[in-house]
This record gives sequence, C-alpha cells and structure tokens, in this order.
Amino acid sequence: MTLTERLSHYEKLMRLDKPIGILLLLWPTLWAQWLASNGDPDWLILWIFVIGVVLMRSAGCVINDYADRDFDPHVARTRERPLATGKISPKEALLLAAGLSLLAFLLILPLNNLVLGLSVVALFLAASYPFTKRFFAIPQAYLGIAFGFGIPMSYAALWGEVPPEAGLLLTANIFWAIAYDTQYAMVDRADDLKIGIKTSAITFGRYDLAAIAVCYAVMLGLLAWIGLQREMGMAFYGGLAAAAAIALYHMKLIRQRDPQQCFRAFLHNTWLGAAVFGGIALDYLLRSKSLFQ
Repeated sequence: MTLTERLSHYEKLMRLDKPIGILLLLWPTLWAQWLASNGDPDWLILWIFVIGVVLMRSAGCVINDYADRDFDPHVARTRERPLATGKISPKEALLLAAGLSLLAFLLILPLNNLVLGLSVVALFLAASYPFTKRFFAIPQAYLGIAFGFGIPMSYAALWGEVPPEAGLLLTANIFWAIAYDTQYAMVDRADDLKIGIKTSAITFGRYDLAAIAVCYAVMLGLLAWIGLQREMGMAFYGGLAAAAAIALYHMKLIRQRDPQQCFRAFLHNTWLGAAVFGGIALDYLLRSKSLFQ
C-alpha cells in the first residue's frame, strides 16, 4: 500500500470526507462561544475550540469504527469502511485516535485548569460513546452529551466556571442529538435489529416520528427560555423560528420512514444548527451597532 493510499484510508477513517459530524459538533460550540462572550468572542480561544472540534470528532470516528469493527461488515452503509475491510489494522486505528487526542489536549494547554479537567471528561465521553450501543436503549442521548461538551468547556474557558445556563444549553443539544441521530439510526434500523445494536430508532419503534418531534420541540423551547433569560431580541427568535421551520421540513422528509429521506433529513440538520447560531450572532451584532448610533 502506498503512502497516498494509506493517507486516503486514514481520511475516510476520520470521516474528513464527510464533514457533517464536524458541523453538528461545531454549531453548539459556537452557540456557547457567542453566548458566553456576549457576542464578542476571544478569537484565540475560538480558534482553539474550532480546531479542537475537528480533532476530537476525527478521534471519535476512529474510536467508533474500532468499537464497531465486528459489526460494520454486516451493515450495508458501513461495510466499506477501512477497518471493516481490513485496509487499516485495529492497532493503527488506536494509535491514530491517541495521536489526535494528544494534539487536541496540547491545543488547550494555554487555557485554565477547569478546561483541562473538563477535557478529560470530554475524552472519556468520546471514547466510551461507541460502546453504549451495546447496552443503552437510547445511546443518542449519550452522544448529545459528547457532541455538546464544547458547551461547558466554552463557558469554562471564558468565565472560569460552568453556570446553569451551560447546563440548559447542553440539555438542548442532547434533545437535538436524539432527534437527528434517530433519523440517522432509522437508515440502519433493519441491519441493527439483525446484529443486536441498540438505537433510539429501535427503542422508539412506531413512535419514532413523535419522539423526534418532541425532541425538536424541547430543544427549541430550552433555547427560547435561554433567550428570555438573556433578554435576546427579535433576531434571536427569528433564528429559532427558522430552525423550527427546518425541523418541520425534516418531519416531512421522514414521514414515510424511507431510509434515503431519513439520511437526507439527518444531513440537513446542519442548517438547523446554523439557523440557531445565525440568530444568536445577528442579535449581538445588532446590539453592538445600536451602541454606536
């Protein structure tokens, strides 16, 4: 195998060719960065977190494929992944995950001790999530914590503490993750039932659509509550309204439970996260402009 071919396999193992996971991890981190900084982010801290998102999502994908290396060959969507086909060895995967995690840790060394401590928790969440599919009925909730852990870390970096608001924002992200990852799990439901993996799509059963709708509603409700506490303006609520419209579009896509449409809805969730962020950022931008008028 040439170096170019090996690097190509590493890229696929880290899912750098499929950036949706990076975006779903990035949006809640950006929500927190803007809220914690009142719309005036520390650009060094922001870039540390953005690069950290890419590194930790990549490490998480590698660990996920290592954990699922005996399952993936039996699932149509994953049977061509590098570990499933044997193009990358399990030892190589572990070394790659360790290297990515080390780089992410080195990246946050300039930050305070609370962030360093939380980074250990973040690493544990990323490493343990793939194994929750063996025994958790709704592993997507655990994923929501892992994917949203940039929220408490952002507040810790900017405030030196983790306030209750960070908990509310993380909870909103958990419900969002259950919604979008249930759509993702609906694609593989038939294969997952055969091999015995637990997912929210299986747990919710025929109530999957209702569960997704409730999760979207709770997410948006929690964000609206944060907005009320922050006395956010119309731009913020406009972003939430756009996000709600996108959520309704997703419900339309998945109503027949067609795997391709469910996957399409999953991918489209990046626009929902972007709408929320756009509302937050625009609200603070309008506030700052009004101060100078």
